[in-house]
Amino acid sequence: MAKIGVFYGSTTGITEEIVAGLKDKFTDYEVDLYNAGAASKEDLANYENIIFASSTWGLGELQDDWAEFIEVVKSTNLSGKKVALLGTGDQNMYPDTFVDAIGIIYNVAVEQGAEIVGTTATDDYDFDDSLAVVDGKFVGLVLDDQNHPELTEEKVAAWTVDLF
Repeated sequence: MAKIGVFYGSTTGITEEIVAGLKDKFTDYEVDLYNAGAASKEDLANYENIIFASSTWGLGELQDDWAEFIEVVKSTNLSGKKVALLGTGDQNMYPDTFVDAIGIIYNVAVEQGAEIVGTTATDDYDFDDSLAVVDGKFVGLVLDDQNHPELTEEKVAAWTVDLF
């Protein structure tokens, strides 16, 4: 059975709860979850299919668990690996830096040779700027569970259908 490694950072538990639900969505895959703050380069190297998940903090900063793990990603060759990104954020409170964390992670993953999969439309969101928008699309799945928790399950289900 193919495997997916999910590497996440979650301070309030929202992102962690969302990625825990991913296990049920990928019926043809074994899904392993790693808190980014405790994951290693060896953990990352074990997967051809990877999901990086993070909330955005402050004014467009990486979540704390990602502060160190981003250095691990920077030192890992991701060529031949498919990487999907999942970001949580608050478009009302932070419209100028909405889900910037996955934009930061995206740039590092691309620099390391990853094939990015799972981009999504920006249509359902009301924000001013985001590092997570490339060529008019979000670089991954974006969820605003603060303002629209009723959309989370539907968006996750649609995103995971043909991700890998």
